Amino acid sequence: RTVGSAPRVAEPLHERARIGIRFAIIVGVTLAVCGLAGHLIRWPVISSTLGPTAYVFAAHPDSETAHWRNALVGHSVGLAAGLAALAAFGLWTLPGEAAIGFPTWAQVGAASVAIAVTLVALELVRCHHAPAGATSLLVATGLAAPGRALDGLLVGLALVLVLGPVIGRVLPSAAGSRSG
Repeated sequence: RTVGSAPRVAEPLHERARIGIRFAIIVGVTLAVCGLAGHLIRWPVISSTLGPTAYVFAAHPDSETAHWRNALVGHSVGLAAGLAALAAFGLWTLPGEAAIGFPTWAQVGAASVAIAVTLVALELVRCHHAPAGATSLLVATGLAAPGRALDGLLVGLALVLVLGPVIGRVLPSAAGSRSG
């Protein structure tokens, strides 16, 4: 089995449990801080793009996708692509997919264009960060529409981008077996 492109070393169960607990602490603490911030400012700060970003920082701190620059550029590109798709498809003020109950054809188009633009742009600037695709989809489908939802997403991303790499480097990692 491989993780990314690095071969996985066979690890005993107790070592895999230790690594799993480390991941749980890093991601749990990071998202708890986001939740606390959201509670204090009364914004929806926790979103589905935060977990994968925190996970990448925790589980693969030495991988290309966990480079801070890649995460920052990746989410910025995803945000820009999502906002551009909202505008291009006339969805700026339309309720999000969750509020409607299903995706409209315009939302399907916006989501498809946003993720495609995100992937092409990230390849052009060589800043691969898979969770950025979630950011583009959250924005393009209106789940993180301009306003409080988008503001909360940005606060959450800022916190994860600051905390994730720091916590991932502070806690002892698995001896290089998870860097792929």
